[in-house]
Amino acid sequence: MSDNDVIEKHIDVNDADSSTVELLSNATNLSKQIIKQAMAKGAVWLSRGKHTQRLRRANRKLNAGDTLHLYYNARLLATKPPEALLIADEGDYSVWYKPYGLLSQGSKWSDHCTITRWAVQHLQPERPAFIVHRLDRAATGLILVAHTKKATTLLTGLFQQRKITKIYEAIVQGHFPSSPEIFTVNTPINEKTAISHIRLLKYSPKRNCSLVSIEIETGRKHQIRKHLSEAGFPILGDRLYSEQQDFETDLQLTAVSLCFTCPITNKPRHYELDSKLHPQL
Repeated sequence: MSDNDVIEKHIDVNDADSSTVELLSNATNLSKQIIKQAMAKGAVWLSRGKHTQRLRRANRKLNAGDTLHLYYNARLLATKPPEALLIADEGDYSVWYKPYGLLSQGSKWSDHCTITRWAVQHLQPERPAFIVHRLDRAATGLILVAHTKKATTLLTGLFQQRKITKIYEAIVQGHFPSSPEIFTVNTPINEKTAISHIRLLKYSPKRNCSLVSIEIETGRKHQIRKHLSEAGFPILGDRLYSEQQDFETDLQLTAVSLCFTCPITNKPRHYELDSKLHPQL
């Protein structure tokens, strides 16, 4: 086996006394220890009836008729997640600083490099974790993680109803205009409404770059990156929407503020990222 190995296996369970680890080890020639590590990192799934979910516990009892799924990618599973920073623990949900490279959502191949898995493994007391909204892998900043299904539903509802004020900061190429004070881009994305309000904070003649503040009313995929590029001011380090490829600079886009009324306590909540974690012009 090498670091580049990718294995996908789907195994029908015929015997209720079967062991998940043994079945997968026999089918792949991977050691039982490696199988257990892959399970812990979210690479193994169990289908039972119409339901399929990740299987982490090696001693989970199987039923005849179950199907095991292994999505093994040695290089991916060897990836070490960057460290998230806890900003606030509100019990039913928590607020984190998501660093560059940490994922909002996992895949069938693993979830050990996601903010939700990080929260499960580092919060005390330990709680389940559910994604509420997303930040691009390359973006940094504040992100909410829910810890109950009720909180997930309520917080997701706030985002859908546009009742959460989200402020981002970015460093863009060029001299962003100071007039009008609020520059609005409302070009639809994938035929859906997308609205971004952008304001100049500071310009650096030496770098010919601008620090801007962005408030979004909607949360479409890559909305800020697309809108700024469309306006002629691509974000520094954006390898998707900038013609000037800079492979040494990370994407300079950070979610710096979240403001909303807590749907559980009805109290106002305002989370502001420490200035040292903002993009530095």
